Amino acid sequence: MTGLWGDGGPYQAWVAFLRRWAALEPVDPATLPALPEEQWDGDTWARLGEHLGAALGTRLTAWAEHLVRALNEARDEFSYGRELAQARTGLHTIRALAAHPGLPEDLRSTLTEIVDGQITQVQGQLEQSLDDEARRGADPRLVERRRRTLRDNALTATLTAPPPGMPSTDGTTPSGAWSYDPAAPPRRRIVPG
Repeated sequence: MTGLWGDGGPYQAWVAFLRRWAALEPVDPATLPALPEEQWDGDTWARLGEHLGAALGTRLTAWAEHLVRALNEARDEFSYGRELAQARTGLHTIRALAAHPGLPEDLRSTLTEIVDGQITQVQGQLEQSLDDEARRGADPRLVERRRRTLRDNALTATLTAPPPGMPSTDGTTPSGAWSYDPAAPPRRRIVPG
């Protein structure tokens, strides 16, 4: 056997990454090679698409299960809102893989559309569960507070906002990060007196 096959090339790098990523192992998507559309035939792209779909599905399922457990344990609106906000972090990671710049544009668009559809569906299911609670006779004030918290911390906010640390759409302030350097000297000092 010669070294012709080597390490498996870009395909193997992506498949190994996807397996580790789906298992929640620490991996860096920046190390993935770019995949030009003309690199492989249709069958190879179909197999890679299956790996991508399985990895994204596994992560979305794990994310949703964790979200449901966390929301069920939330005892007040603050806790409920915090869990929703933290859940968006996981969604940013999933969306980032679906839109990885190393994938061909068509595949990126398709995967992002699928992931975004799942996010929208989960948001709808959470709202539907509140409607069901109201129909079962839960206190309408509590249901409306929970609905307001759900909408104020909507999972669908990930569809329009860049992930934390990425530049905002106007290219100025990083979204989700400090808008100033907290270690810098204060700009103004207010002394009560």
